Amino acid sequence: MRTRSAADDPAALERAVGYPAGGPAEPVAALDAGQVRAELAEHRMRPEWTWYAEDEDGRILARALWWGRTDSERPLALDCLQVRPEVADPTALAAELLAAGHTAFGNRPLYNVSLPRAWRTDPALMAAVDWRREAARRVGLTSVVERLRYEWTPGDASTGDGPAVEEPAGPAAPAPGRLVFREGTDEEFLDAFARLSQGSLDLHTQTELRSQDALTVAREDLEYYRDCPGERSWWRLAHLPGGELAGMAIPSRTPYHRNVGYLGVVPERRGQGLIDEILGEITRFHAGEGANRITATTDTVNSPMAAAFDRAGYRVTEIRLVLEEPGEV
Repeated sequence: MRTRSAADDPAALERAVGYPAGGPAEPVAALDAGQVRAELAEHRMRPEWTWYAEDEDGRILARALWWGRTDSERPLALDCLQVRPEVADPTALAAELLAAGHTAFGNRPLYNVSLPRAWRTDPALMAAVDWRREAARRVGLTSVVERLRYEWTPGDASTGDGPAVEEPAGPAAPAPGRLVFREGTDEEFLDAFARLSQGSLDLHTQTELRSQDALTVAREDLEYYRDCPGERSWWRLAHLPGGELAGMAIPSRTPYHRNVGYLGVVPERRGQGLIDEILGEITRFHAGEGANRITATTDTVNSPMAAAFDRAGYRVTEIRLVLEEPGEV
């Protein structure tokens, strides 16, 4: 058996692209040939990021497809990992394939496993997830975060101004609609990122703050969102009428859709319903620009954020199991 990339063999690339995307024996969602070719054409998937294992007859037994942005020097995520059902030990073969790719890349990209919300009720799906998680663990992707992937479309019920819900009362809780949104400088957003990181329920932020100070984490966040496909001019700071900073809204986009990049409320104003106004601002902005789909994600443990998406008419479309190196979540 050989494990290799498709960088120097166009015929092998075609075989890897044409590998069956799914079926009863493969319950984890996978990319079909058309989707892979589209990603290759946009340079988000590449032959050198396409790895496969084949037997002596050239039959592909497993494939791993990594993904990055068009201008990425190295892959950012593993999007698809498959092993033929007749392979006796899928964990071992998958781990060997991932290790070969990681060695070639010089890094260990995270692995996104896309799943239906009720995946734990399907024994076959759980078994397919289990061997993938173990293969990832063997190559160092030992941290696991479960995320909700949300979606809003123009037919959904609300843009954030729906019926009021009970929340813990805060001091002088402002009435809905009292926030003022304005543009801000990078220095103002840097300060806002640092303030909003305190007490955050986002697992990535919590992890970063264990080894870095809030200002360093804020700088990394600022650069990350500046590098996203969305426009810097879309960003807004949220203020109370008296000028007090309440939070911020960063509408953004992925290579595929408009999305909710970042939003939050300063610690002293949490629990007052302001998150609904900030999310509503992002949703209205994208909808006003003609977006027919807005996506968003949040950790399953971040129940206040998930509740805000629910109130705003966003729908859960999938669970993302994110497998990463320790310290990366």
